[in-house]
Amino acid sequence: MSARSTTTPWPLVALFTAGYLAPYLLPTTVGRLDAGLPLSATQAGAVGSALLLSSAAAGFLLVSRVDRVGPRTLARIGLALAVLGYGSAALTHAVPAVVAGAIVGGFGSGTATTVAASGIAAERDPHRASTLGLLCVSALAGAVYLTVPHLGAGHGRPLAAIALTALAVWPLTGRLPVRTSTEHARVETAGLPHRRAGLVLAATLLCWSLAQNSLWGVSGRIGLTQAHLSEVTVGAVFAIALGTGLVGVIGAGALGSRLGRAVPIGAGTALIAGCIVLSASAHDLRTFATGEIAWNTLYPIVLSYVLGLAASLDPRGRWAVLVGSASSLGTAAGPLAGSVLSAGAGFPAMGAVLAAGLIVVAVPMTAVAVRSGRRRLPQSTRPVRGAGLYRHAAPPRGATNPHRPAASTPPAYENSYASTSAR
Repeated sequence: MSARSTTTPWPLVALFTAGYLAPYLLPTTVGRLDAGLPLSATQAGAVGSALLLSSAAAGFLLVSRVDRVGPRTLARIGLALAVLGYGSAALTHAVPAVVAGAIVGGFGSGTATTVAASGIAAERDPHRASTLGLLCVSALAGAVYLTVPHLGAGHGRPLAAIALTALAVWPLTGRLPVRTSTEHARVETAGLPHRRAGLVLAATLLCWSLAQNSLWGVSGRIGLTQAHLSEVTVGAVFAIALGTGLVGVIGAGALGSRLGRAVPIGAGTALIAGCIVLSASAHDLRTFATGEIAWNTLYPIVLSYVLGLAASLDPRGRWAVLVGSASSLGTAAGPLAGSVLSAGAGFPAMGAVLAAGLIVVAVPMTAVAVRSGRRRLPQSTRPVRGAGLYRHAAPPRGATNPHRPAASTPPAYENSYASTSAR
């Protein structure tokens, strides 16, 4: 890749897309596992949770090993696991083999995501790279939702789409660095700053993502069984919802820091809670579409500010990756939690429980955002302008800190992990 900071890091954008496609396709994946294999709805949700849990585990295990192994090697390992795991799961009808393939593929997705997140955190303008990745994965997922219903029944179609995406991204890994710079590797070994705020944010975002993905994991079944819509119609609603999510991301970038972080996180989460109640109680197309579209518009806006907050706690991206992996744990538990809640109490009651939980976790998340607004970024962690991927250094001796307070730093600089760590 070019060392100029204005160059778009397409290998990282591609890895981002390959890593996040599986969570974005979760509703159709779980729904087709339920319909195409001898699995109950709860069991199918458990398979989806196992896939995402494996992806989250990769993030926790590999966040400190990207420098040691090397971005190019680790990315290729992740993509190979994704092709092998999802591809084998798509080609077999044996339930144990499908589960094993989903777990292996999930670990591959998480590995690709970890490399992408670490590289994006090293960019001068990480929000630009993460937004491009989000645009790509949302557009691709929307195309899959529109296409898969016309390709026939069976559980393998969405899994095959993820495997083929990983295979298509492989050639771009040749443009990733073999090793990261010495300066960046040395900084990565330093202790994590702002541990209390980071741990609070990680714990609350885990619960936040669990609530979001409990609904997302069963949204397909709500549309099919409660709203009595066809698979084609449900897929079209999801495609439109993902499209409006792109508008939300662009809007968050345009809004920037005008409202700070606390207002978008707190008020946005409250609005999302209302959308979840509306979507979970839908019995017709109008209500279902309104709830899903409004929810998917707000979701990336709030998540972009939350992950930007995580990036501000450590500009090297370690808290961004760790908080994102905690979010993935919530994402992983979402399909199973949603299946269990809906099976035991029904979709409307499930929506009410999830909305109440969101309101509760919004309080500490907002509190961290308020406190971080008074914090300056550490002087010793200024990115080197124009240094390209994985390059950082301390400012010259006697230089003043060029950063403004974190509260006035626009999300365009802070959002290092991409607004989608968890679907």
